[in-house]
Amino acid sequence: MTTNSSQLTIIRPDDWHLHLRDGEVLASVAPFTARQFARAIVMPNLKPAITTVKQAVAYVDRIVAAVGESAFEPLMTLYLTDETPATEIVAAEKSCFIKAVKLYPAGATTNSSEGVTDIRKCDAALEAMQEAGLPLLVHGEVTEPEIDVFDREKVFIEQVMMPLMNRFPTLKIVFEHITTADAVDFVLGAPSNIGATITPHHLMLNRNAMFEGGLRPHNYCLPVLKREQHRQALLKAISTGNPRFFLGTDSAPHEQHKKESGCGCAGIFSAHAAIEIYATVFEAQKALDKLEAFASFHGPDFYGLPRNTDTITLKKTPWVIPDSYPLAGQTLIPMMAGETLNWKLM
Repeated sequence: MTTNSSQLTIIRPDDWHLHLRDGEVLASVAPFTARQFARAIVMPNLKPAITTVKQAVAYVDRIVAAVGESAFEPLMTLYLTDETPATEIVAAEKSCFIKAVKLYPAGATTNSSEGVTDIRKCDAALEAMQEAGLPLLVHGEVTEPEIDVFDREKVFIEQVMMPLMNRFPTLKIVFEHITTADAVDFVLGAPSNIGATITPHHLMLNRNAMFEGGLRPHNYCLPVLKREQHRQALLKAISTGNPRFFLGTDSAPHEQHKKESGCGCAGIFSAHAAIEIYATVFEAQKALDKLEAFASFHGPDFYGLPRNTDTITLKKTPWVIPDSYPLAGQTLIPMMAGETLNWKLM
């Protein structure tokens, strides 16, 4: 990393948690990611979900077509279900381009209705993953209606994550988009095969951001934004440079009318300015020297992949994020729409 008061050059980062959707939406949003990231772990919660290697192959082709001449490399995932056979895990490991399997508790988030109803139904697949060294990516929330939405991550740790870790002690697990001090403490106390991604919106915003001056649907995501004390715990985690925490935007595009509706979709789109937002956060924490490792080293090291060798450069220059972007003939409202950032990707 090279830096001075007006410029920052780092090894090109990767995004270890990304939603690209499909079709015209994919074509609209994929170039944003390809401009700044070399690789990205692509989520499989499409309709229909990506549950087989054959489906993942076809999805790779569509992503590659969407980014054109870019050298961007999509890293694929399979969607875990109650019926995922161990043979599909073996095939995924042999495919080389599938790097993980995603656990969505049924009903936890967008397009998760086909998700897991009982983690013990997946034991054969999880055993095969442990043997193959294929990571499990976890949306860490319980979905029982009696559990308060702000407590779902904490309860998941107690009821699902700890028993899972004990039953499969060498399984690599990524605790995705963590949002609480409880999750930070869990990762810090867990063995080295447990890692976690942290999003720009959970670093930048607390739950007040959903209600400032009225209901703010474009700040609604799952896991939902939490109290300020939890945001501070996330900020402390990234500021220490601990290698178990790494970049995952969870950038999730939805059309404006689907966010601003009677039952708005969960998801915040940050791919338009992700690395600039992270740089802003790290600078505010006086931890800009830790950005490169968080964005470019910790993720590939955890996954056992080579680090990138080319670089990107950020310049200290104010710019205003557009109020909206086009999205498949509709409108997309980005994170921090209309606000000013002081770092810009060159």
